[in-house]
Amino acid sequence: MSTESRTADVPAHAHGRFRRDPLLRILRTGYDALTWVHQFVPQPPPRIGAREFFDVVVAAREVVARDENVVALTFAGRDGHPLPSWSAGAHIDLRLPSGTIRQYSLCGDAGNRHVYRIAVRLIPDGRGGSAEVHSALQVGSVVQISLPRNAFPLAVGGYNQPTDSVRFIAGGIGITPILPMLDVLDRLAIAWTMIYCGRTRASIAFVDELARYGDRITVHCDDEDGLATAEMLLGELTGSPAVYTCGPPPMIAKLSEALADRPDVEFHYERFSAAPVVDGKEFDLRFAHTGEVVTVAADRTALAAILDVRPDATFSCQQGFCRSCAVRVIDGVPEHRSTALSPEELEAGYFLPCVSRSDGPLTLDL
Repeated sequence: MSTESRTADVPAHAHGRFRRDPLLRILRTGYDALTWVHQFVPQPPPRIGAREFFDVVVAAREVVARDENVVALTFAGRDGHPLPSWSAGAHIDLRLPSGTIRQYSLCGDAGNRHVYRIAVRLIPDGRGGSAEVHSALQVGSVVQISLPRNAFPLAVGGYNQPTDSVRFIAGGIGITPILPMLDVLDRLAIAWTMIYCGRTRASIAFVDELARYGDRITVHCDDEDGLATAEMLLGELTGSPAVYTCGPPPMIAKLSEALADRPDVEFHYERFSAAPVVDGKEFDLRFAHTGEVVTVAADRTALAAILDVRPDATFSCQQGFCRSCAVRVIDGVPEHRSTALSPEELEAGYFLPCVSRSDGPLTLDL
């Protein structure tokens, strides 16, 4: 018997006579051709501001200020499973029933993985987010939230310098990111004091909850005590102190100026509204798809100008870190005032109109 006859019944791939299936050859040739063509096809720009959202249910709703303008909402997972972990200072994005997205600080116990808590002050002349929270979200409501992120972490002992005391300064609803920090410092046995400022005593949120901290907290009411000076806000800073504050931009500016010549003090802050425009110049925005032209005044943001004519435009933090408002520049040179965009996003032409500007006209992909 010849070798050929003995191997006739053996699979082809076992003795070197393998022949590629004609259909596979055709498919492979087609795939190679598509791959070659694909390299010349313009690719869409990277997606900006995409976040993972998941459903939660409103498990509790409580009015936490005497003027009834601050409501605290407690969220729980719909499936009863633990929620993603978070640390003091973190916030979430909340997608409201209308589709509006707003950011709120987590103000509950970071050690309780089964619930999140936020608190929202009603802003009558705002853009509708707080009004919708107050009117539409009741116990049992299902909403979507993002994973927690932290742009205001409690970095005790930073700069290789051990912090031996912390001064907290809360302005109005700016108490929310600070609340979880108090118990963290108690567990770390780090001394702290806080001044909590509000327009009126009735507007102060969480008064009953804060009472357990005793005289470590001073409440300052503008209508009773007048506007607090920087000296009142800072108190006596000795040793290796850190200052953590959240509040309106004028308060942050006042503290920044007072601490400018205090390199021994760690200064951490978070605003709950946009910072004022500094060194701005007037410029025009042109919307490529409609031909509309809007002028950005020297003291306003590009986002504000966009919202004047596009009130449904997406935005959230207004401070240049959430990237929700990102839009692509088709023509013109933007002046970037944020570090939140990646090199790929910058290369694709995106800019953040909430903080970034330009010395000349910009054409936007709008």
